Amino acid sequence: MSSNPNPHQYIVSLSCADQPGIVHAVSGALMETGCNIAESQQYGSPETGRFFMRVQVTTTTGQAAVEAALAPVADAFEMELDVFDSARPARTLIMCSKAGHALNDLLFQQRAGMLPIEVPLIVSNHQDLRPLAEFYGVPFVHLPVTADSKAEAEERLLALVAEHRIDLVVLARYMQILSDDLCRELSGRAINIHHSFLPSFKGAKPYHQAHARGVKLIGATAHYVTADLDEGPIIEQEVIRVNHARTPEQFVAIGRDVEGRTLAQAVQWHAEHRVLLDGSRTVVFN
Repeated sequence: MSSNPNPHQYIVSLSCADQPGIVHAVSGALMETGCNIAESQQYGSPETGRFFMRVQVTTTTGQAAVEAALAPVADAFEMELDVFDSARPARTLIMCSKAGHALNDLLFQQRAGMLPIEVPLIVSNHQDLRPLAEFYGVPFVHLPVTADSKAEAEERLLALVAEHRIDLVVLARYMQILSDDLCRELSGRAINIHHSFLPSFKGAKPYHQAHARGVKLIGATAHYVTADLDEGPIIEQEVIRVNHARTPEQFVAIGRDVEGRTLAQAVQWHAEHRVLLDGSRTVVFN
């Protein structure tokens, strides 16, 4: 019987100034620590001069040893480098309001094993979706928000993020604007979804506005949350064609379906550590 320990899968994600020798140095350090490279993707941005790389490896070596082997390389190239255990799902806090389509899509796909996340908590400013959370067996926290209580509610939210060791916050049609301070605190680890009509159709009933204008495409955009409302780095977008025969109610139904798919895809790529930030843009190794 073999005495070798079971192999682990790790994901190495890095970015640094583009220069010769990066791939050779990273691959060499991984080889020396007994890693077998199963997947490798890289991209050099001509606009920013940054180099991005994602490497998936298999090894019997522990994570600490892999990180130690890569540390001199990270120092030499002044890299932002992380090593993730691919067996560890991203601990995800989902925020919602009254519309349940995006929340349901995430919870269903997580339960079906299609999303590498675990959801220890759902937070909402309304009680409407508590039954959905109870159906999936996820704790539900009602955190009402008013103009007077907004700061206190956001402090409570951050306390929950820390208490539950949250890696990712997902705004699944959460209909509250986050403060600039909260956006900065959650930078790079909060994802929002909105209809792609923005900024053309703001306010109430955007799909009805789109129908009245005779639009031919319905879409959705998933992006990282920033202080600039709905203008954060885009992770994923999807569109679907519609025509004059569709009713406003059909626009809404189609839009919700697209929103759910787009958000789930963005969450999957983030949880698989396939998304790297390049200023106001993203590099997605999908």
